[in-house]
Amino acid sequence: MSKEMSRSGLAGTGPEPYIYGSTGERFIPHRATEGTTMTASLELQMEHMGQRAKSAARTLAAASPAAKTLALRTLAELLRKRGPDMLKVNALDVKAARAANMDAPRLDRLTLTPRIIEDMALACLHVADMPDEVGVIERQWQRPNGLMVGKMRIPLGVIAMIFESRPNVTIDAAILCLKAGDAVILRGGSEAIRSNLALAGLLHEALESAGLPADAVQVVETTDRAAVAALCKLDKYVDVMIPRGGESLVRAVCEAATMPVLKHYMGVCHLYVDEGADLGMALRLARNGKVQRPGVCNALECLLVHQSEAEAFLPKLGETLGGDGVTFRACPRALPLLRPDRAVPAQPGDFGQEFHDLILAVRVVDSLDEALDHIARYGSNHTEVICTNNHANATRFLREADASLTAVNASTRFNDGGQLGLGAEIGISTSKLHSYGAMGVRELTTTKFVALGTGQIRE
Repeated sequence: MSKEMSRSGLAGTGPEPYIYGSTGERFIPHRATEGTTMTASLELQMEHMGQRAKSAARTLAAASPAAKTLALRTLAELLRKRGPDMLKVNALDVKAARAANMDAPRLDRLTLTPRIIEDMALACLHVADMPDEVGVIERQWQRPNGLMVGKMRIPLGVIAMIFESRPNVTIDAAILCLKAGDAVILRGGSEAIRSNLALAGLLHEALESAGLPADAVQVVETTDRAAVAALCKLDKYVDVMIPRGGESLVRAVCEAATMPVLKHYMGVCHLYVDEGADLGMALRLARNGKVQRPGVCNALECLLVHQSEAEAFLPKLGETLGGDGVTFRACPRALPLLRPDRAVPAQPGDFGQEFHDLILAVRVVDSLDEALDHIARYGSNHTEVICTNNHANATRFLREADASLTAVNASTRFNDGGQLGLGAEIGISTSKLHSYGAMGVRELTTTKFVALGTGQIRE
């Protein structure tokens, strides 16, 4: 093992692998149960993680709101205090990713900054201040025999999450699961292994300071892809699987998982510029949706423009977004209206494509009906937006466009748990059971029936 790896990457060969921060302290990913070693088979390691998570979930489900709040507030303090160390560890992941020629959008998602660290700390505090959902009886009614029946909100149990690139997801997922009373097993991408393990160390320190089990949050330490397949078979311990990443990852997990899967699927997001729309507003929405962060799932991928607005709008779009470096894949009607040096004819696969880049598909349509038909064919149930001054069209679009978020006169970039007031999100579910859209604390719980009687028996 090289000196650099022993001081800043994975180190140790015993049951407690660790990484070093810049000041020399060790961040310990987890404390293995007695008898577990790093030489155990991968399947056995994953099963042990599942066992520990199941045990921790029982403890966490009964934890007091005060204990969970203390852990979240402590984590916020640790993120601010150890932020510089987290950035130095993350820099090693970024350096390795650059050496491996990682593309710019993924590199952007991988990189931590002081702003992102502060946002994670603020998310901890926001979630800490949210009402505790666990144990709340949210509906209650009385039967003719006097039996009181209600629905109580409870944790899902154990969640396993498989995700790529973004180390801040480690914090977002963990704090939401903690607040919801769920244990979580996190398997991030190999490109972020140092960052994820360092952040896991802070999570464990915060949990233990509040008297909660460190096993409530576990990060898979191996970068072996076989760990994903092993996790997918742990239905004895894992209640829900959440894949968050590219299309191939989500498909692979859905095919392999033996437990229910909440899919964070493709983000093929559309903006439709309606007849009579405010074209200045439409330009701002298009630019924000496409240019601000083109590599994220709520970035704009396709623009639909009503034919009556195309001649006035598309040249402005071409100049403005073309100046930002955007290239266009345009239908025959849109192509001559865009900057010729930035536009090419759209190919069949360009509609319905998640580009993750400064590329925008553009199509001129004749009506709202045609726009809705296009979205129904090519959308991914993620985010759909209409820019309009027509109330009837806005109402119809909200009702008929099938997506986890439909919006009027707002950027696609608002489909995000933090932006929607959830504090953070574990993902955006594009499937409808049991949640649709950004998943915060409430979406990581479910309900059970409870009954209060006075000795009633069934006749």
